[in-house]
Amino acid sequence: MSTEIPLAEPLVQVRRGGITESRHRGHVVAIESDGNLVAQLGAPETVTFLRSSAKPFQALPLLVSGAADAFGFTDREVALACASHNGEPIHTEVVASMLKKIGLGPEALKCGIHEPYSVAVAQQLRERGEPPNVLQNNCSGKHSGMLAVALHLGAPIETYNEPEHPVQLEIGKKVAQFSGVAVEDLAVGIDGCAVPVFGITVKAMALAYARLIAPPTSFDEATRNACRRIVRVMSSYPELIGGTTDRLDTEIMRAAPGVLVSKVGAEGVYTAGVLPSEKWPRGLGLALKIEDGDDRRARPTVVIEALRQLGVLRDESLEAVARYAFFPVLNRPGNIVGEVRAQFELKQLEH
Repeated sequence: MSTEIPLAEPLVQVRRGGITESRHRGHVVAIESDGNLVAQLGAPETVTFLRSSAKPFQALPLLVSGAADAFGFTDREVALACASHNGEPIHTEVVASMLKKIGLGPEALKCGIHEPYSVAVAQQLRERGEPPNVLQNNCSGKHSGMLAVALHLGAPIETYNEPEHPVQLEIGKKVAQFSGVAVEDLAVGIDGCAVPVFGITVKAMALAYARLIAPPTSFDEATRNACRRIVRVMSSYPELIGGTTDRLDTEIMRAAPGVLVSKVGAEGVYTAGVLPSEKWPRGLGLALKIEDGDDRRARPTVVIEALRQLGVLRDESLEAVARYAFFPVLNRPGNIVGEVRAQFELKQLEH
């Protein structure tokens, strides 16, 4: 394996006064479902982990296997299987419903416990002196979906998160199918929620999302139908994918309803599937990786700027997410003394 570090492009400037104090670099790729590359920056062949951007593909076996229908999962419950949620009541209530339908309790979840992403919910827990619970883990919906698949397949539920479990093997096959990377070539690690996570190129990540939006006719009918449902539920319930407030995925899908599905991943990963439109009649997959893993100031600015340059966000949609496109640098008294702003131009190819 090569140890050469891919050459990343400067994407974000952090300025204080008249000086660029810091830069965030990374890789951006936009591609159509047939593999036609339409825009790029940096090194598209950079390999990185999908992290939570894998969730729609981790949810595919839930639908393709028939488990979702067998247990009567609603669209909201399927959406939660694709979510990195805030741990708000609207999320935990849906996860609890999923577990009830499959006859299991929260103790069956192996995702672990962390403080809810929702600042308000976390504050309420502290005020009441209560610890967070496993339902508030941002991955609890995904894990509930995996348990449903295990039960439907007659596979053990105690080891559903292990790499050689039938559920995880089915997920690996789907990631391979959509990314165009052979199963044996997928890099495999363990994600923060204790399930396998797959490493592929940024280009392959973008291709997977392009195919999620526009699955090739060579894909079986059950898989194509599952894609349509996942795209529909993510678009219909953006607040379930992230949260009611201040979540990038949610705000982008709210700003441009029916235009795209949006999904962040940890360590500066972002993916989106752009539905067919006048500009992109075959749809589009977008993927990017911030090299230093910054999720807070670099990723949002690059996401908004890339979507603007691709003509996906414009006018009112762009205005609705403007606060993610620019961040002020403040001093201790609270005065604005600089800015964090995207500074790049995608290399757009003929299409």
